[in-house]
Amino acid sequence: MLDFINTVTIDDENSELIILDQTLLPNQTKFLHLKTKKEFWDAIYKLQVRGAPAIGIAAAFGIYLCAKNVDTEDYQAFYDAFMEDKAYLASSRPTAVNLFWALDRMEKCVIDNKDKSVADIKKALLHESEKILDEDIRTCEQIGENGLSLLKPNMGLLTHCNAGTLATGRYGTALSPIYRGQEKGYNFKVFADETRPLLQGARLTSWELNKFGVDVTLICDNMASIVMKNGWVDAVLVGCDRVASNGDTANKIGTSGVAILAREYGIPFYVLGPLSTIDMATPTGKEIKIEERPGEEIYKMWYERPMAPEGIKTYNPAFDVTDAKYITAIITEKGIAYPPFSESLKKMFE
Repeated sequence: MLDFINTVTIDDENSELIILDQTLLPNQTKFLHLKTKKEFWDAIYKLQVRGAPAIGIAAAFGIYLCAKNVDTEDYQAFYDAFMEDKAYLASSRPTAVNLFWALDRMEKCVIDNKDKSVADIKKALLHESEKILDEDIRTCEQIGENGLSLLKPNMGLLTHCNAGTLATGRYGTALSPIYRGQEKGYNFKVFADETRPLLQGARLTSWELNKFGVDVTLICDNMASIVMKNGWVDAVLVGCDRVASNGDTANKIGTSGVAILAREYGIPFYVLGPLSTIDMATPTGKEIKIEERPGEEIYKMWYERPMAPEGIKTYNPAFDVTDAKYITAIITEKGIAYPPFSESLKKMFE
């Protein structure tokens, strides 16, 4: 078995959310010990914790720690404070549905236990947040098994952004089949897009795949086409931050371009993610709110000197939407959905 890193955990005794600061990778491995809701918010917004499942786990632990610090025995006062903290944490990032899913699930826990004492509600919230982590670990493992069923030994695989152990409780989503294959001797050859402008593929995916002995080659985003044309890619595996009920999928910026290239070269394009990432209340990708981040990330963040004229206009969307028509299958812990996704995804919830 591979020795995975726990990127999001809780120290209840010291009332701390502990996360691996992903902004410092690959050069420094540092765990942050966070205590306040401002620190939780900043960690999500600043991408110190990132990846849809990991954001959900961090939000669940974070809202529990916020609730733990509410000093009242009155249920209504406790609930009002909880909802204020929930709204604050929910404002950190708009696109990843797991953030809202986890916070809604924690709110439901409060409501379901309203007849109990506030102390007992706090205990229930801790238990619920731990369940969210444990379920994610099992979910990612099953996603890996389902995804591996579509792959063969010695395949060349391409991935974009980071959907590995760093983005989840363990195993990852898009990288989970790769890790399951690594354990079984599949000898995959993986190409990792660098994923501009935040370089999650370069800093995170190549780091963790290399750490676990996977044969990984880092490429610039604009090299995906030639790698596919050379015949080196047999399948594309990507994660997802939100999937609409028709199968349109929001993922890290650049994903849609990879999907279009895969269609051109006849390569299967697989989206992997937990059922909690599928938002059946969102009809199509047009309704998904896309986060826009500071333009300095494009030309200042990784450079000693600015690599564009000062004051240049920028456009820096964090995500794009891949139309369902470019997606071969959506792989979840419940199974594999094929087009038409409006029907196959709905069946997964029945």
